[in-house]
Amino acid sequence: MIKPQYALKRLEELTKGHDRYICTEVGQHQMWAAQYLNFEGPNRWMTSGGLGTMGYGFPASIGVQMAHPDALVINVAGEASWLMNMQEMGTAMQFNLPVKQFILNNERLGMVRQWQELLHGERYSHSWSESLPDFVKLAEAFGAKGILCKDADDLDDAIMEMINYDGPVIFDCLVEKHENCFPMIPSGKAHNEMLLGDASTKDVIGAKGAVMV
Repeated sequence: MIKPQYALKRLEELTKGHDRYICTEVGQHQMWAAQYLNFEGPNRWMTSGGLGTMGYGFPASIGVQMAHPDALVINVAGEASWLMNMQEMGTAMQFNLPVKQFILNNERLGMVRQWQELLHGERYSHSWSESLPDFVKLAEAFGAKGILCKDADDLDDAIMEMINYDGPVIFDCLVEKHENCFPMIPSGKAHNEMLLGDASTKDVIGAKGAVMV
């Protein structure tokens, strides 16, 4: 299985020499993108930050590609966020925009699942996605290119295929389903009370924080 962190490290290594712009959706992938992709110039990183705007990244990437037609524009996405504006594949095809959709597909609402696992006693509610589309077939239905990668040994070649394709691409990267993203700040806590990977999560959300979630 591919670790999401590894997928983004390879994406960074294989695209860092390009005139590159990165957009993101919202969730674990957004935070990993911030941790593992480097941004050495201004205006290269389009993300909704802490606003939680699922569905932001895809239309944003289309706008960036329109403004920079010769650049490599990549939207790092989770499968759930990406589906919120999937119809924009029609826009990408209509205007022949070679924007790349790099989906870290864990078949989960990753950040929701992580909170439910660590801070809500593993009481999972509507955070597992059991009826996802075939993203390769979905890409082909729009006339775009679809790429599926589920083996780390194939990842570099698949990423290069995505980069070199002159047109819109949906890249479906199947990653570890239950990988957690750290650091994280529990509801009602301050930044200096963030949790790291080895921290105890027992009773970390008090009554004050519970009303926020």
